[in-house]
Amino acid sequence: MAQENLSVVLQAKGDLRLENRPVPEPGPNEVLLQMHSVGICGSDVHYWQHGRIGDFVLQEPMVLGHEAAGRVVKVGSAVTHLKPGDRVAIEPGVPREMDEFFKRGKYNLSPTIFFCATPPDDGNLCRYYTHNANFCYKLPDSVSFEEGALIEPLSVGIHACRRAGVSLGSTVLICGAGPIGLVSLLVAKAMGASIVIITDLFTERLEMAKELGADFQLTVKKDDGPQELAKKVEEILGAQPEITIECTGVESCIQTALYATRSGGVVVLVGLGAPMTTVPLVNAAVREVDIRGVFRYCNTWPMAIAMLSSGKVNVKPLVTHRFPLEQAVQAFETTRQGLGIKVMLKCDKNDQNP
Repeated sequence: MAQENLSVVLQAKGDLRLENRPVPEPGPNEVLLQMHSVGICGSDVHYWQHGRIGDFVLQEPMVLGHEAAGRVVKVGSAVTHLKPGDRVAIEPGVPREMDEFFKRGKYNLSPTIFFCATPPDDGNLCRYYTHNANFCYKLPDSVSFEEGALIEPLSVGIHACRRAGVSLGSTVLICGAGPIGLVSLLVAKAMGASIVIITDLFTERLEMAKELGADFQLTVKKDDGPQELAKKVEEILGAQPEITIECTGVESCIQTALYATRSGGVVVLVGLGAPMTTVPLVNAAVREVDIRGVFRYCNTWPMAIAMLSSGKVNVKPLVTHRFPLEQAVQAFETTRQGLGIKVMLKCDKNDQNP
């Protein structure tokens, strides 16, 4: 095995570097992975540009990356379900203790959870990486490494649609057609939503949404009023949507989401914006519109793998740019500029295929 472990390290706010680190040894319950494909997430870029997200503040150098798939090269002494050569998708959030959240199946809410590329925990944008074997999921031959890496954003869509209660015949509004809005669209359709309308500022993103199965696309302008937009949505659909999945975190979009949703319906907040946000809470309260939060995901990888291997969901069109690991800084710049949809880094020098 090559002893070179090229890693994408955020040294400090604005200081992104490639550096060689030692190849780690797996612990008893871990596997050593040769990384293959790692997607760049908006959160990676946010840490690079701002050095923090909310209460998570970069204090020391951290390896970025958490949307990932790779190949097992070594297994820890207690690992029985994986072997060298297995292709796996990585769930980046691993609970550190069996607390009340873990017991209730909501381990994503555990305050002590390990999470790739969230300070102080290192991510997996590198050549070799060790991870808890129970949070590495074997990929069927029909699912590529890139699709395996895209299970992470897809999981956000699955968790959001579960929290929203999307089911056969649901009508759904999605605010924002970035990567998370698009995976929410794919999942909502796969879960049986009959009509999905999606909004965005950028027409090229809405074009992609149309290709992925959105029934209606609404281009919004920065100066559109929330109530005016809610009215437009109702006019297009002929009725208000039962469910709104808000993926932007922008105050005016959250306002639109609440105004637009049918009485007795559900608004799920996926996008994260300002810590204090002004919203028409009384309007939502008197109409019994439920507001539900989303924090990452839990128990989604098996469903995501089943969706991909059965062909129920196709995430391949989301990957618009690919870069070898050596060109990581250029790849991050591409994401920062908002070009394309999903930028994928290829970590295996000898296998740059999807």
